[in-house]
Amino acid sequence: MIVKPKENLSPREKYIDSLKFALYCVSHPLDGFWDLTHEKRGTYAAANTILVLSLLIRIMKLRYTSFLFMDVYWEDLNIFLYLASILFPLSLWVVGNWGLTTLFDGKGKLGQVYMATCYAFTPYVLVQFPLMVFSNFVTVQEGQFYVVVSTLSLIYSALLVIAAMGQIHEYSAGKNLLFTVATLFAMLVMIFILMIFFSMISQGVAYFISLAKEFMFRM
Repeated sequence: MIVKPKENLSPREKYIDSLKFALYCVSHPLDGFWDLTHEKRGTYAAANTILVLSLLIRIMKLRYTSFLFMDVYWEDLNIFLYLASILFPLSLWVVGNWGLTTLFDGKGKLGQVYMATCYAFTPYVLVQFPLMVFSNFVTVQEGQFYVVVSTLSLIYSALLVIAAMGQIHEYSAGKNLLFTVATLFAMLVMIFILMIFFSMISQGVAYFISLAKEFMFRM
C-alpha cells in the first residue's frame, strides 16, 4: 500500500485526514493538539464540521432524547437562542483567550484557538449521539449511567480545550491554568460590556422614538 505524503493529498483527502485526526487529539491530547497547529494537521473545514455536528446533535437531543431525561416545552423554545448557547460562549472564549494570550507571549493565532476549541468538541459528538439513542431504551433506575456518561463527555471536552490552549500557546501547565481562569473572567467582562452597550443602544433608540412621536403629535 502506497501512502501519499501529506503535501500531496487532494483537498478532499486532506479534509478527511484532518477530520480523522480529531480522534487522535481525543486519545493523545498533548501530541495531537501540538501537531494540529504546529504541524498543520488540522483544517478549518474539519473544525467547522465538528462544530456543525455539535449543533445538530444539540438540536436532535431535543427531539429524540427520552422524556425521562429531557423535558422540552416547544412553545417556549427559541431554536436560535438555543444554538446561541453554544456559539456565543464559543465566540467569547476564542476572542478572550486570544486577546489575553497575545499580550503575554502566547504563540497561538485567533484561527488556531478557534480550530483547536472545535476539535475539542469531538467527545461531545462521539458520546452524545449514541447516548441520545440509548436514552430511549433505559428505565429511570438505569438512567444514572446516562447522566454520568453525558457529564463525563462534557468534562473531557473541557479538559481537551485546556490541553489544546497549553499546546497552542506553548504555556506550562500552571501558566495555562492561570490563563484559562483569566479567559473565563474576560468572558464575564465582555458580557458586561455588551450588556451596557446594548442597554445604551436601546435607550438611545427609545429616546429618538419618543422624540419622533412628540414631533408627530405636535404636527
